[in-house]
Amino acid sequence: MEMALQVIGSGFGRTGTKSLKAALERLGFGPCHHMHEIAENPDKVAPWQTLAAGGAVDWEAAFEGYKSQVDWPGASAWRDLAKAFPEAKVIHTVRPDDKWVASFERTIGKLMANYQDMPLPPHIRDILDACAVLIGDNTFGGPVSDSALALAAYRRQTSEVTAALPAERLLVFDVAQGWAPLCAFLGVDEPDEPFPHHNLRADFWEVLGGEPT
Repeated sequence: MEMALQVIGSGFGRTGTKSLKAALERLGFGPCHHMHEIAENPDKVAPWQTLAAGGAVDWEAAFEGYKSQVDWPGASAWRDLAKAFPEAKVIHTVRPDDKWVASFERTIGKLMANYQDMPLPPHIRDILDACAVLIGDNTFGGPVSDSALALAAYRRQTSEVTAALPAERLLVFDVAQGWAPLCAFLGVDEPDEPFPHHNLRADFWEVLGGEPT
């Protein structure tokens, strides 16, 4: 049997998910699935198209070869993943509301408002079409570019995750806290090195060929 997910990330994009991906991989929970994995691997898009269309997804197949998952689109399916991988621990990344929504507006919100007019590779356009449904329709209840809906959904996600999962299975985590709470939760030793810091605003747009004007 292929490896099952050991860690599920339920936090929204722009909550330090790229840093958490690097941290999990450093701690032995890699490879870690993240939106960047989809951007680099066109064959990873299909399960999310299926989910957006209302179909059933074989989650073991979708995450074949991965030990962990963070970021969207996986965070939109956290309930399904928690059921499909009952032994996995769940990490819910958060940051202060004002910092999150400001970062979201300048990156994901702006991308989703403009991507249809951007010269993107077909598989990137396909995953963003799926995210318009998974994040917009299913999670936000409206356009992904709507900041008010985004902030309400951000708060709601934290409430729903903490209500649904037992405390021993869940870590609500701000990457600014560093290694200590993460390593204690996962039962591993803390590395003697700084916690990773990735995915600044410039890094986000670089992957997509530049920020739209």
